[in-house]
Amino acid sequence: MSGPSRAQVEQVLRDCRIPGVADEDPVSAGMVREVQVTPGALRLKLQLGYPAERLREPLRRELEPKLAALPGVGAVELDIGWQVQPGRSAKVGRLPGVRNLIAVASGKGGVGKSTTAVNLALALAREGARAGLLDADIYGPSQQLMLGIAEELRPEVKDGKSFLPVMAHGLQTMSMGYLVTEKTPMVWRGPMVSGALWQLLGSTLWDDLDYLVVDLPPGTGDIQLTLSQRAPLTGALIVTTPQDIALLDARKAIEMFRKVQVPVLGVVENMSIHICSQCGHREPIFGAGGGERIAAECGVPLLGALPLDIRIREQVDGGRPPLIADPEGEVAASYLDIARRLGAALARLHLKQRRRPDLIVKAK
Repeated sequence: MSGPSRAQVEQVLRDCRIPGVADEDPVSAGMVREVQVTPGALRLKLQLGYPAERLREPLRRELEPKLAALPGVGAVELDIGWQVQPGRSAKVGRLPGVRNLIAVASGKGGVGKSTTAVNLALALAREGARAGLLDADIYGPSQQLMLGIAEELRPEVKDGKSFLPVMAHGLQTMSMGYLVTEKTPMVWRGPMVSGALWQLLGSTLWDDLDYLVVDLPPGTGDIQLTLSQRAPLTGALIVTTPQDIALLDARKAIEMFRKVQVPVLGVVENMSIHICSQCGHREPIFGAGGGERIAAECGVPLLGALPLDIRIREQVDGGRPPLIADPEGEVAASYLDIARRLGAALARLHLKQRRRPDLIVKAK
C-alpha cells in the first residue's frame, strides 16, 4: 500500500495549531523542511522560526497520532527544531553579535515597561534563545536592581575600548547603572544622552545573540528617535495599561515607530486585572479591554495581558523576577506565552521579508 501524498500530510499540519500561538499552523508558518514517505513510514522535519524548547513535546503529542492515522503510515519519525533568523532593518546594517534587536517601549511612564522587558528577555532565554537586555533608560536605569546585580559591579573592558556584557540569570546585559552609582544623577542634555546610549549599544561585545531586548525610557523623544534612526531595530513592542490616558500615549508610540519605518510587533497590556493577595478576587481596576482595543485600532496584534499582582513587584524589587523566583507559576507562564507570540511575530516578519524582493532603483 502506498503512503500518503504530501498534500495529505500538509492537510494534517494545516489542521494543527501551534500551542501558545493559536493563529498559526506549521504550513503557513513556513515550518515544513522535509517530508519523506517510504513503505510503512513517514519522516517529517519541522523547523520553527523562534525558540520553542517547551513546545516540542506538546506539538509532537498532537501531531504524531494524526500523522500515524494516515493511509499507509505505520511509523512516524517527527523531527521538531527551531532556528532564529537575523532581522533586516530598512535603514542600517546589522549590529555585530545580534540577530534581532527588539525595542520595548511605552508612550508614558508607570505602565510596567521595564518589568515587562526583563521578564520577556528571561522568557526568551528559558525557551532556549541566546538573549540579552540593554537598559536604555540613561536617566533612570533600573535593570540592575531588577536582576539583582550588586551595585559595585562594573563591566569588564576589553582592549581599552569595548565593554563585555554583564551576565545575569543567563542574560547578557548592559546598563548605565553599571557605570554610575544610584546617587549620581545624569544631568545631561538630549544629545549627550543619545551619544551615551549609542556607545552602550555599539561598544558592548554582544556574543551571538538571537534577541537583544532594549528597555527604552518612556515617551517619544531623543533616545527613542536615536535608536530608531541609527540602530538596526527589527521591531518594537508597545507596553500599555488599560486606562484611556495610557492608551492615548501608546497610540503615539506606535505612530512614532511607523514613521521611522520600524515594524510594531504587537501590544502588551500590563496591569490588566488586579489579583487580591488575600482572597484571589480579580477586578479590572484600570478598566477592561483597552489593550485589545488599541491593538485593533492600530492594526497590530495583542500579544498578551499581564495582571497587577503584588508578587511581581516583590520579586522584581528583590532582584529575582517571576521567571526566576517562580518559573512554573501562573505569572511566568503569561510571560512565556507572550515571548512565544513575540518570537512568532518576528518569524512571520522574516518570512514576509524573504518572500518580498528588494526593489533596487539605479539612477541613469
